[in-house]
Amino acid sequence: MPRLPRLNLIDIPQHIVQVGHNNLPCFFDEEDYQFYLISLRNAADQYRVDVHAYVLLPNMVQIIATPRVPNGISSMMQSLGRRYVQYVNHRYKRSGTLWRGRYKSSLIDSDAYLLTCYRYVELRPLYLGLADSLENYPWSSFNHHADNVENEVITDHRLYLALGETPRERAQEYRSLFRYRFDRRLLDYIAETIKVGQVLGGDAFKDKIEQIANQRVRPLKRGRPRKSKKTAADKAPEVVAVAESATRQPENLEATPMET
Repeated sequence: MPRLPRLNLIDIPQHIVQVGHNNLPCFFDEEDYQFYLISLRNAADQYRVDVHAYVLLPNMVQIIATPRVPNGISSMMQSLGRRYVQYVNHRYKRSGTLWRGRYKSSLIDSDAYLLTCYRYVELRPLYLGLADSLENYPWSSFNHHADNVENEVITDHRLYLALGETPRERAQEYRSLFRYRFDRRLLDYIAETIKVGQVLGGDAFKDKIEQIANQRVRPLKRGRPRKSKKTAADKAPEVVAVAESATRQPENLEATPMET
């Protein structure tokens, strides 16, 4: 399925994914992870992007963020990508690309899917076998949300803040979201939307985005368009006459059933 045009709309969260070239590692030790997070915070501040959740994996980065100015996320990711590649090339005496093309992104219907996307992102280390518990993986936003550990990269979204009156209440309520296994169909749906750049949301949200962006956000249906049915009035008179005569049955014969 072809990717849809990338959308950068202010005040609407996005799920962002950037993968290492040929799925090769892009982080090699703790100092690399730390440098990336510092660069992410600086780029987010510079281009006025609120980062809500993230995970840094050995060969991949996933981020949930909301731009506050036009093209905020694209500017942030371009700046961040260049800075980190320069750092890696200099440190490891290498050259060439580090990422597999441009980052991928999809808009999120926040009221319906935002906290679900938080879980999707922060559960990656557990699903990939990189840690025996989410608390023990230091390169994600999980401990900020679930244990009230301060994280300078994160700007809390209103939906997370609505989980409780105090930081402790919010952390407890957020942790309760992880008691149940992720539905496999939902996992696949989120993965597919980011893969092809679709909008993650229902029809009402997609209608809203199409009005704001003035462009299509739904993929075109496959196959040829269906031909419109012509009415008898649209047909030539002689064709109508032939059709009518073909349907008449002789008065002294029974109609023969059609084969099924």
